[in-house]
Amino acid sequence: MCWNTQLSCLVHRRRRREGGRRRRRRRRQRQCKQMHRDMKIRTKRSFSSMDFSWCLSFPIIVHFLLLVSLVCPVSSSSPRRPSPSTEVGNGNQTLRPQDELNKFNLIRNHLQQINKPPVKTIKSPDGDIIDCVVTHEQPAFDHPKLKGQKPLDPPERPEGYNKHEVEEMSEEFQVWSMSGEYCPEGTIPIRRTTEEDMLRASSVTTFGRKLRSRVRRDTNSNGHEHAVGYVSGEEYYGAKASINVWAPKVANQYEFSLSQMWVISGSFGNDLNTIEAGWQVSPELYGDSYPRFFTYWTSDAYQATGCYNLLCSGFVQTNNRIAIGAAISPTSSYHGGQFDISLLIWKDPKHGNWWLEFGSGILVGYWPSVLFTHLRDHASMVQFGGEIVNSRQSGFHTSTQMGSGHFAGEGFGKASYFRNMQVVDWDNNLVPLSNLKVLADHPNCYDIQGGINRVWGNYFYYGGPGRNVRCP
Repeated sequence: MCWNTQLSCLVHRRRRREGGRRRRRRRRQRQCKQMHRDMKIRTKRSFSSMDFSWCLSFPIIVHFLLLVSLVCPVSSSSPRRPSPSTEVGNGNQTLRPQDELNKFNLIRNHLQQINKPPVKTIKSPDGDIIDCVVTHEQPAFDHPKLKGQKPLDPPERPEGYNKHEVEEMSEEFQVWSMSGEYCPEGTIPIRRTTEEDMLRASSVTTFGRKLRSRVRRDTNSNGHEHAVGYVSGEEYYGAKASINVWAPKVANQYEFSLSQMWVISGSFGNDLNTIEAGWQVSPELYGDSYPRFFTYWTSDAYQATGCYNLLCSGFVQTNNRIAIGAAISPTSSYHGGQFDISLLIWKDPKHGNWWLEFGSGILVGYWPSVLFTHLRDHASMVQFGGEIVNSRQSGFHTSTQMGSGHFAGEGFGKASYFRNMQVVDWDNNLVPLSNLKVLADHPNCYDIQGGINRVWGNYFYYGGPGRNVRCP
């Protein structure tokens, strides 16, 4: 009704263009001022809809449309999601500051860079969009040192798998595969990054990257707390473990909980090199509380290089059935069924690249050796375990859970675990760990207990609830 009245007013005004424009405009302004005064003191005086519409009219169409949108919101049939080029924040602004325009331009450009044109798109039951991208067009080959290349052939695999580890693992361990659709040969599945994903990040420029100093070296970890097992003092060419998968509760968007392997080289200064893989719950990165399969790498202690998954150029994916960053299913339950994933990272003796394998013989892809400095040769430390962020937003220790959310002493079916941990030696052989050490930053919040037996080899239980009577 308000919209139609305005159009009638516009037509009426155009028909009376000749003479008296300024006089009528002053009269309408006086009428408007009088109406506002009358409305404030809540008089019983009423105005006709024609008088009201005259107050809304402006001499140019731009002002006319602007006022319609402010005074007559009922004319919009449904709210629309703001687009990067038009709206920001609560959507009540038609014009935004220049810095917001710059931010949204950055987001749009970044999305165009990492979201490659798909040949097929798959809608996951959990809401993810999986794009099937031609293998040689994936983000990895945007890297200056990888431009023009194509994925390499599978490497020579390490010898000496744990003889007691007989379970077979399929590629169908992710929610998106429940759709029954897959990416065709010659393509890889990539979880599509959305505008909302990037807006959750604290900074557009740091989206998809870890903050500095997240590898455990001492208890001063800038809010990051660990319960880990590690080996050091030798030359390592890879690592393997089976990792129990849970869905720990994360207290707020700015925290996460993860379980992973680290392959590490260099000092713990600016030259730190790491290769990482495991599962994580990160509301900020993914927008939900599902445990997700992830990878990471850096060659300068998380400063300017590296990222999660395929959110920058680097990791080269070769598998068309596994989407890095997609949700894992099933997960373990307390005093119920247990589920774990087996991961192997090792250095190809021929080309020097670091390959990632899932389960028994399922290659995911590789980190090219040219990405690194120290890891071009070998690793000097291998680490396994859990990590959380404790932001202390309420002034107390976070209630974000690690692992299952239960302490190591509760054991199988209740506490989370790593088992069958091995390393790869100089001769490309998988061998048991020697001198495994376990350490928890804050054992009253999250703890760890290690052991060894004939079936699980080297193992440990770890985790905890976070805030409790002993962890205030």
